Amino acid sequence: MTRTEAPPRTDVPRGLRDQAARYHLLPLRLFLGVTFVYAGLDKLFDPAFLSASGDGSIGDLMRGVRDTSAFPALVDLSLESPVGFAVFLAVAEILVGLGTLVGLLSRTAAIGGALISLSLWFTVSWAVSPYYYGNDLAYLFCWVPLVMAGAPYWSLDALIRRRRRATD
Repeated sequence: MTRTEAPPRTDVPRGLRDQAARYHLLPLRLFLGVTFVYAGLDKLFDPAFLSASGDGSIGDLMRGVRDTSAFPALVDLSLESPVGFAVFLAVAEILVGLGTLVGLLSRTAAIGGALISLSLWFTVSWAVSPYYYGNDLAYLFCWVPLVMAGAPYWSLDALIRRRRRATD
């Protein structure tokens, strides 16, 4: 290499393998983001779910799992205002999903998604036997890589980070 040649860049992926390694979390982000937005919207637009009682209501669901949950006190808390809890859960799922999709506050969104999944596992899915039939535990562990890595590519977090570096 001569003095006028620049050293080769190692931060630019060159082949398909490098691209796959760089963007490996993107499919997980898309899946979790779409799933949580869909779940939240499904709850918000389901009048049966947003009821304190009746078939398909949050109230009946929570009363049905109360005695089999790991933490009945969590269920009791939700039953103090079942409709308010249902709206809170739906909005939280939508915010987590959107944050994950666009990569804004991505680690915070992932922590939120993990906490939602954890609380659903401890309450709604706790009695599922064998445990691996319940999906909330799997969702919990799907959030872990996003909590650890955030959204380093194709995200608003990355764009903000690049702009901050450019101004420093």
